[in-house]
Amino acid sequence: MVDVTATAESKMAGTMTRTRDQDACPGALTVHQAADGALVRLRLPGGMITSAQLTTLAQVAEEFGSPAMELTSRGNIQIRAVTDTDAAATALTAAGLLPSPTHERARNIVASPLSGRSGGLTDVRPLVVDLDRAIQSEPALATLPGRFWFSLDDGRGDISGIDADAGAHARDDGTFALLLAGRDTGVRLDTGDVVASLVEIARRFLGIRGKAWRITELDDHAALLEGLTARAPTGATWPPTLVPPVGWIEQRDGDIALGAAVPLGVLQARVARFLAAVETPLVITPWRSVLVCDVPEGIADTALRVLAPLGLVFDEDSPWLRLSACTGSPGCAKSAAMCAPTPPRRSTRPRARTGISWGVIGPAAARPPERSWSPPRTDTAAYAAPVGYAGARLHP
Repeated sequence: MVDVTATAESKMAGTMTRTRDQDACPGALTVHQAADGALVRLRLPGGMITSAQLTTLAQVAEEFGSPAMELTSRGNIQIRAVTDTDAAATALTAAGLLPSPTHERARNIVASPLSGRSGGLTDVRPLVVDLDRAIQSEPALATLPGRFWFSLDDGRGDISGIDADAGAHARDDGTFALLLAGRDTGVRLDTGDVVASLVEIARRFLGIRGKAWRITELDDHAALLEGLTARAPTGATWPPTLVPPVGWIEQRDGDIALGAAVPLGVLQARVARFLAAVETPLVITPWRSVLVCDVPEGIADTALRVLAPLGLVFDEDSPWLRLSACTGSPGCAKSAAMCAPTPPRRSTRPRARTGISWGVIGPAAARPPERSWSPPRTDTAAYAAPVGYAGARLHP
């Protein structure tokens, strides 16, 4: 056994701490005033949403904002250019999408999207629900930074690689590994202790964060693990998953899940209504895609024929699965140009192991890492970088 408070510094050390005091991460009530108007971001714990709720979101987007909704890399949905934020909040609350106005930005929970339906060692969906309730029940967590997030991986390794602040990774011995910033602490948790442990990590973070928004920004994270003992080797990490589950996915109960990639994460409200019309549960994934779950096989075949012509991608070989982009102009004030890549042509070459993230940024915006490409201009930098690079994981 190893005292985790005495382990060597992890990859979290040495990360620059933000100096801005105000948390500018948007929510549905605390909106961000972007260049194109108010931006409303709705948290969906575990990415889970009902068909009725998705219909409400489509209606809000059409009536009060841009009909082009955006899926985020945390499995959330945001609406741009909202003209009546109060009316939007009222509609979202009535749909059950804002259960806690005080904790709306703290409900950042990502989980294995297919958990309980296909693959994985255990079903983490009940943990998502319990963790969401526990967060809302802890008054102190209302002040948790909007960038702080939790992860629940059902053992397949699709979520732990996103480096959430506090996470739990299911193991084949029935326990969960406790993760900080995507790194195994060596601490092992019983299922019944997962939620309380993650909430306690968040509470301790608030006590020592200073101006840090994320655990990676702490100089020393030992206090987060005080009193916990590592019972396994520390430091293990998981590679990031770069492409979403798409196509026809057989569930263990005999139903079908349809995995639909959304090109550039832009989901038109009209298309969202068609997805909701299937009237089964949906999951928004951290790869800006949608899972239409629990669909009887006969209905799934019909749904696929209707949804595919709408621009949703069900082909696992599609180059759209390896392309992402920033908002660009006119939505982002830091952008120096529009950012709408031409739809990629299908390639007969083997699929790349990485994807491409496309962006156009001004001199004050953050640059991608050195392994990306950027032209020799001084006023504006257009770049193409591998999907999954550190900068991309900082996107909403």
